[in-house]
Amino acid sequence: MKKLKLVMVGNGMAGVRTLEELLKLAPDLYDITVFGAEPHPNYNRILLSPVLAGEQSFEEIVLNGLDWYLDNNIELRLGRKVVSIDRKKRVVTADDGSTAEYDRLILATGSNPFILPVPGNRLEGVIAYRDIADTEKMMETARTHSHAVVIGGGLLGLEAANGLRQRGMDVTVVHLSEWLLERQLDKTAGKLLQQALEARGIHFRLSEQTEELQDYGNGRVCAVQFKSGDVIPADLVVMAAGIRPNTELAEKSGIPCNRGILVDDCLQTYDPRIYAVGECANHRGIAYGLVAPLFEQAKVCANHLAMLGTARYQGSVTSTKLKVTGIDLFSAGDFMGAEGTETITLSDPIGSVYKKLVIKDDVLVGGCLYGDTLDGGWYFQQICGAADISQVRDHLMFGQASIDAANASAAKDTARA
Repeated sequence: MKKLKLVMVGNGMAGVRTLEELLKLAPDLYDITVFGAEPHPNYNRILLSPVLAGEQSFEEIVLNGLDWYLDNNIELRLGRKVVSIDRKKRVVTADDGSTAEYDRLILATGSNPFILPVPGNRLEGVIAYRDIADTEKMMETARTHSHAVVIGGGLLGLEAANGLRQRGMDVTVVHLSEWLLERQLDKTAGKLLQQALEARGIHFRLSEQTEELQDYGNGRVCAVQFKSGDVIPADLVVMAAGIRPNTELAEKSGIPCNRGILVDDCLQTYDPRIYAVGECANHRGIAYGLVAPLFEQAKVCANHLAMLGTARYQGSVTSTKLKVTGIDLFSAGDFMGAEGTETITLSDPIGSVYKKLVIKDDVLVGGCLYGDTLDGGWYFQQICGAADISQVRDHLMFGQASIDAANASAAKDTARA
């Protein structure tokens, strides 16, 4: 039987995981061609920060080496960006003029970094932080320059700041919000994180807006000016102020997009021969940027490409478990505490531990943990299961082991009676 042709645009984590899942289900169904805009095989973007910090090499973060593609008869075309899709002829064309025909097409184009629209944003020394090329530029700059400014106090920005600091640069993080990681932490945990990072020599300018990036007239950035009028030196400016789904190719091809490529519960686009997975996809109004949801999407997409047609992606309940520069953080659900909720908190400043649990109608609805995240997974299960915690409320803050011990003690008492 003649094999169908499957083409994938993008060679990142979500797309390649889709292929891995597909090969488990239907290893002989397709001839597969993959276009990757970067000159590298699939690597773990989450581990770019240890590479920047000098803790790992690029080779150590490669997920699927060139041998994997060969072993699975996948034609890998590296350093080629797909620039057009002819949906009638079912052909994609790359920037070097090469083409590939498809019966099924996966768009795994990921996302683009958001570059602040301020004067000077195209100066030399102003970069985003999305791939290994950006990481190598930062490492190179750290060898010859002193002052770095990171714009964005989210996870990526803090990891960049820590890596550059470890490479000897004087680093300032500029953040629009009142505290760091405001989407993952409440104010108390955010301030604790800031204090820990300040102790490592990183400076912060919070609630601050960048107005202009300045140069000496030589085309290279030399300073950052804020709306407050303050100016600080900068030989390197790293933009880590968010990402946007990369929908350019889909839009040019007439595929409906709205803050991502619109997909249904099968990860199919408006064109049933074309699928989209990962950060570029918008499912039920959400474009996910975390790895766990993207891998869930990959499983469902592979199920349909294998023509089993049984799986459905219904969205992901997300939790955030992070290790920011060695500090453990966890949050899930309504960790800020909406109206009608109550909170239980534990604060141990000397031990650098902070825990906050949010309860509504005897159900755990959210949690935020700093420094000790051992029970994060268990709390997440309780939040997802909407379990009644009224009987274990007094032990809830101390986690699963404390509740198990209390239950065992209660069972013994019952047995004696």
